[in-house]
Amino acid sequence: MKNTVATFRKAKEEGKKLSMLTAYDYSTASLVDAAGINGILVGDSLGNVILGYEDTISVTMEDMIHHGAAVARGAKNALVVVDMPFMSYQGSVYDALNNAGRLMKEGRANAVKLEGGIEVVPQIKAIVQAGIPVMGHLGLTPQSINAFGGYKVQGKDEAAAQKLLDDAKALAEAGVFAIVLECVPSALATLVTESVDVPTIGIGAGAGCDGQILVYQDMLGMFSDFTPKFVKRYANIGEAMKNAFQSYIEEVAEGVFPAEQHGYGISNEVIEKLY
Repeated sequence: MKNTVATFRKAKEEGKKLSMLTAYDYSTASLVDAAGINGILVGDSLGNVILGYEDTISVTMEDMIHHGAAVARGAKNALVVVDMPFMSYQGSVYDALNNAGRLMKEGRANAVKLEGGIEVVPQIKAIVQAGIPVMGHLGLTPQSINAFGGYKVQGKDEAAAQKLLDDAKALAEAGVFAIVLECVPSALATLVTESVDVPTIGIGAGAGCDGQILVYQDMLGMFSDFTPKFVKRYANIGEAMKNAFQSYIEEVAEGVFPAEQHGYGISNEVIEKLY
């Protein structure tokens, strides 16, 4: 059964945990979807793990549309959420609404996600009023990494914690259907979760959230440039892939691959006539 924003709302009401993972292509989305995931995020983290950027700042609308559409073709049951990239919504309500519409029409998203608190409430309201579901994102918001001065836990002092709580309430009132909490102290994330009537999806925010999300390359050991503390490695697929690549290289060099069973036959008579 297709997951929708109503699925997320019902899970919150019934106390059922939600699971989300990232995906950026058709094949991966198909596998994640078949496993039974609730939601797939086409994150602007593709800038890091797919395009090789140092941050998410350089990711464009065209990047998100391209990868979003690929994921949507592979996700039959998961709710597909596509990130709004840096400066696609911060400038004005008009830009935000127009770009959210593009992600839905061209990127085939079921919902969009944008970062920020009270300052982006006007954009969220306009997008929601246009019939586009919005997921919020608070705490460590990667698009603001330069303002934060690095990847740091957010909301650790009283003022910052109060702002995060106020922002979460403002987003819920503005109409978001869920809020991602990234790199937030566990106790604060639990308080936020208890204070809003929409699901919270944690990433480095403890078990008190209504659901969890991870970048799939992190949890499978496929991205080693940086591994956050909150990541649990469920398999070392990266090492298995490297070993397989090395075996292939060796077999090609030694003439072991391809073997006879990997080729196609032809009549000897045909070959003889060619000489």
